[in-house]
Amino acid sequence: MKFRDYYEVLGVPRTATPEEIKKVYRQLARKHHPDLQPPPERVKAAERFKEINEAYEVLSDADKRAKYDALGANWKGGMDFTPPPGGGGAEWRSVDPSSFDEDGSGFSDFFASVFGGARSGGGRGVRFTMPGSDIEAEMPVTVEDLLRGAKRRITLDGGRSLDVDIPVGVRDGTVLRLAGQGGRGINGGPPGDLFLRLRLTPHSRYRVNGDDLEMDLPLWPWQAVLGGEVKVDTPDGPVTLTVPAGTQSGRRLRLRGRGLPRPDGTRGDLHAVARVMVPDRPSAADREAYEALRRATAASADAGVRT
Repeated sequence: MKFRDYYEVLGVPRTATPEEIKKVYRQLARKHHPDLQPPPERVKAAERFKEINEAYEVLSDADKRAKYDALGANWKGGMDFTPPPGGGGAEWRSVDPSSFDEDGSGFSDFFASVFGGARSGGGRGVRFTMPGSDIEAEMPVTVEDLLRGAKRRITLDGGRSLDVDIPVGVRDGTVLRLAGQGGRGINGGPPGDLFLRLRLTPHSRYRVNGDDLEMDLPLWPWQAVLGGEVKVDTPDGPVTLTVPAGTQSGRRLRLRGRGLPRPDGTRGDLHAVARVMVPDRPSAADREAYEALRRATAASADAGVRT
């Protein structure tokens, strides 16, 4: 028979640690599991899956690995191999890939000749179980969700619905873990987890900047020049904001404690950003008023008054 290079089967170096071997094995087993393949590929996948499990059976067991490594010094994969004394030789058999679903992944004659196994007529199989895969998805959230929390119902593949609680104070990019709501396990393995990454949708009024909120504050020119009080809608309801005289466009007016919730129970601030507006279609009266303002500004400049 031919010598089997189990390290080559898994694609790991001979110096691989048990943790590295386990990690690679899980990746390959999931990739080649027959239950996850389309029907035309299942027989081929079962054969590959059987090889992967056999290699892992040996390399994950310290005693078997030591015995195998001792043999590996004299043979390479594909070379003719003479079983050591005491082996079962031709008495041993492997499981037909077509019987995988009932018997699991059987071991080869090579394995049996080195480590022993089930004699023909009895049959030995390994029932392989694997946790379900984790699922990652994105879920949109609003500024109001960040402020107050929310409950959302989502539908997963296959029509399964879940109610998801969005806690107060989450942020764009926060990942929510729903244990046991991921992919189904294989052969009785536990289900995976569902990870929802929150993505903030643009808001018509507010912008998020860390723990703070920003909003535009439209002002007419006379409001910016003369100052006064204006009403502002905030997430907590309308408030009256005092605009200082001489406010320039772009000036930030802060409303303390009206931003996003923090983990310590405090909140960020809300910044109203002044945006000076001008009429796009001024009336005759508007034009006359602005002309008067221009004349007054020019007179002030001629008198050496800085504007």
